[in-house]
Amino acid sequence: MRLLQIDSIHVVARSPYLVLYARLGDYPQVWLEEALEDGRIAECWAHEACFVTAADIGLHRAWRVQAQGSHWADKHAARMRDVHLQEMHALLERVRTTGSVRASDFERAERAASGWWEWKPEKRWLEAWFASGELMVTRRERFQRVYDLAERVLAKLDPPFDASLLGRSTVELRRHFILDSVRALGITQARWIADYFRLKPAVDEQELAPLLAAGDLLRVPVAGWDSAAYVHRDHAALLDSACAGRLRATHTALLSPFDPLIWDRARVRAMFDFDYTIECYVPAARRRYGYYVLPVLHRGRLIGRLDAKAHRSDGLFEVKALYFEEGVTPTDRMLAEVAEAIAAMAAWHGAPDVRLERCRPAALAPALRKYWRR
Repeated sequence: MRLLQIDSIHVVARSPYLVLYARLGDYPQVWLEEALEDGRIAECWAHEACFVTAADIGLHRAWRVQAQGSHWADKHAARMRDVHLQEMHALLERVRTTGSVRASDFERAERAASGWWEWKPEKRWLEAWFASGELMVTRRERFQRVYDLAERVLAKLDPPFDASLLGRSTVELRRHFILDSVRALGITQARWIADYFRLKPAVDEQELAPLLAAGDLLRVPVAGWDSAAYVHRDHAALLDSACAGRLRATHTALLSPFDPLIWDRARVRAMFDFDYTIECYVPAARRRYGYYVLPVLHRGRLIGRLDAKAHRSDGLFEVKALYFEEGVTPTDRMLAEVAEAIAAMAAWHGAPDVRLERCRPAALAPALRKYWRR
């Protein structure tokens, strides 16, 4: 995947943990925090705020410079410097002198008048220094960022930070991120590539032509698509298996709303005939499925959506609603594997008691509930 998008909503679990769980199954959640503190991964702005490998952080830092402030985080940082430069430098000097800090180390001077949560000034300044690269995240405590000077964080990276990467040209960096995007996506049309690392301008077939000529990419037709598809050369064997009909999907998983599989709505529609919107940012009255809905992946198809909430203190995994897509006729095997995936995620959370409130079609609810009464 090359990156993990960070999001703090934890109705079920925070997104990066869910993305890993969909691929790894039961794993210790402390892995992510340990990898960050040990310097094996790092945080930066990529697709959005993301964890990336330590080996890639130099390329991302170089790209932030080459992008010349095109990301909204860069524009926020510039606004903060325009208005609060003296205070920001005082904060930076504090970090340099006394060590790493959290936003919670600073008291809020006054409550915001509105009902919306707002960052305190010091949090905004810390984020601005993080966006511009002077600060990095050295670790997390209860998922709170702990900021430190970039030079100190870079010094602990494993593998060691390669400063020469900062000298890469825009052409070299775009080539790297285009290839990484195609490899991460598996198979993609040209128009879907730029979104993965938020590249600007968009990638087109003309830009991909030299990568095809060099053998870095493979171009293939896909039935039903009006544009060619591209596959990274590292996946040539998988492509051969797919073309020969030997590639079989067997996995069932619940996906985070911020899973890279479903970032691009146009790609998800073309790949899976699945229209998905993250509704946690939609007013409650306009939501169709729920606040934090997990797409259900079953044997290569997106077959449904799960509106769930983990009540960890009560050991309860509440399934507010499970929706199967129109045109999906669940078989006994499908129901069993979906029920097993839900039960396994609930157990991973320490909330093994699964309770189903609603199901569409409603007639499937009794059959599903029997799996969770064992």
